[in-house]
Amino acid sequence: MNRIGFSQRLELRQSQALVMTPQLQQAIKMLQLSNIELSEFIEAEIEQNPLLERSEGSPDDAPIAADSDGPPEINGQATALPEQLASAGSGEVAGDAADHWQATAGDEGDGSLDRGGDLHSWDARGGAGGHDDDLPGLEQTAARPTTLREHLVEQIGADLPDLADRAVAFFLLDQLDEAGYLRAAELEGAAERLGCQPEDFNRVLARLQEFDPPGVFARDLRECLALQLRDRNRLDPAMQALLDNLPLLAVRNVTALLRVCGVDGEDLADMVAEIKTLDPRPGHAFDPPLAQPVVPDILMRAQPEGEWLVELNPDTLPRVLVNNRYYARVSRVARSKSEREYLTDRLQAANWLVKSLHQRATTILKVATEIVRQQDGFFRHGVRALRPLILRDIADAIGMHESTVSRVTTNKYIATPRGLFELKYFFTSSIAASRGGESHSAEAVRFRIRGLIDAEPSDDTLSDERIVEMLQQEGVDIARRTVAKYREAMRIPSSVQRRREKMLAI
Repeated sequence: MNRIGFSQRLELRQSQALVMTPQLQQAIKMLQLSNIELSEFIEAEIEQNPLLERSEGSPDDAPIAADSDGPPEINGQATALPEQLASAGSGEVAGDAADHWQATAGDEGDGSLDRGGDLHSWDARGGAGGHDDDLPGLEQTAARPTTLREHLVEQIGADLPDLADRAVAFFLLDQLDEAGYLRAAELEGAAERLGCQPEDFNRVLARLQEFDPPGVFARDLRECLALQLRDRNRLDPAMQALLDNLPLLAVRNVTALLRVCGVDGEDLADMVAEIKTLDPRPGHAFDPPLAQPVVPDILMRAQPEGEWLVELNPDTLPRVLVNNRYYARVSRVARSKSEREYLTDRLQAANWLVKSLHQRATTILKVATEIVRQQDGFFRHGVRALRPLILRDIADAIGMHESTVSRVTTNKYIATPRGLFELKYFFTSSIAASRGGESHSAEAVRFRIRGLIDAEPSDDTLSDERIVEMLQQEGVDIARRTVAKYREAMRIPSSVQRRREKMLAI
């Protein structure tokens, strides 16, 4: 019988592994932050690190370095960045696109962000960071607009003298959403909770539904539209039948609508046209939803030599200083080892943060410059000239990893003569050419599909099969299911639904 022996021994093995330090994780996280998120992140870092502070100087005259002994500071426009950053691309992109650019984008873009001149045109058109010395004074500023709640409170006070009715009215007022609708779930058992009779509760609700703006205090879309039509004295039985069958209207089922409403085609078209004039969200007339303004991270403008100048937006670059003088003063009076270690740790964290900001700015500028170079045809001719582009193309061109390019292009916007675009917009898949030529960008194909549908005859509609045939004649090898997918993504109805819309003259 063989015996198996066990023994202990020490062995040394050498291997390589990527260790994600907290500082590296922080730098990667900062790459994908938007300029608003980055500003919030910087504020949090300043609050917890006494050696960090914001620079109070203007972007044009603030020093590049945080301190004589500190790392460089990202502080302002592209020309104020360190030499190695400027050479990486405050990026003049060669090409004659600028010479061919027209001031307005026409149907290729809205032209609202045409920055085809010097940087002053950005300020003059109300861009981020623009300043106007001729702004009106406080006495010329319009008064704050009345909110929906204030408008309704005034009407409650004037129309409901009974205190019990007012209590019900204010309860219902508290249940309104921003569009002016009542949250139906909150109304169940409300009369019992308020200690009033259901008929009194419904009477007050009916009175509130007569308030301005028409349609307020509705419990659903059908009731909101009915209240507005009743205010116009247009809620007849045919119109009520149409409102009771809004799903049929949504799918443009003309035959069924004619039957349930008991009217002819001309009357139905008039009824639908009137419904289109109603406001499905009456509350927004007083309290419009606040849209978060998009501030571009990169500015692109034409140069007289026919090139594109790509530079960082100075208003989105955080200006952060490392206060080395304060560190030197405090470290001299630090007595315990823990105090000295804390100061050293804070100094390292502050220096790393400023270094990461510099690296972030450099990377964004490199990526944006290369995107502009590769999509030069888009800026010259519009969407139809957008070329297929993937992350790997940019990564290989600038010597970075695809994941880095992906993070940089997330939530980053560039202001161009053709409008404001997220960097992700310029990455589109390719569709093969039917005659073996250069492949087409998926975005350009979608643009062409929309153009074909917009130009279809008033008495006819193009089926997906017909669109495929027309695109193949133009050299685009595309399947019918792909056309249908692109059409649905653009929220364009099918040919059957479009035909029904034309029958209703919508």
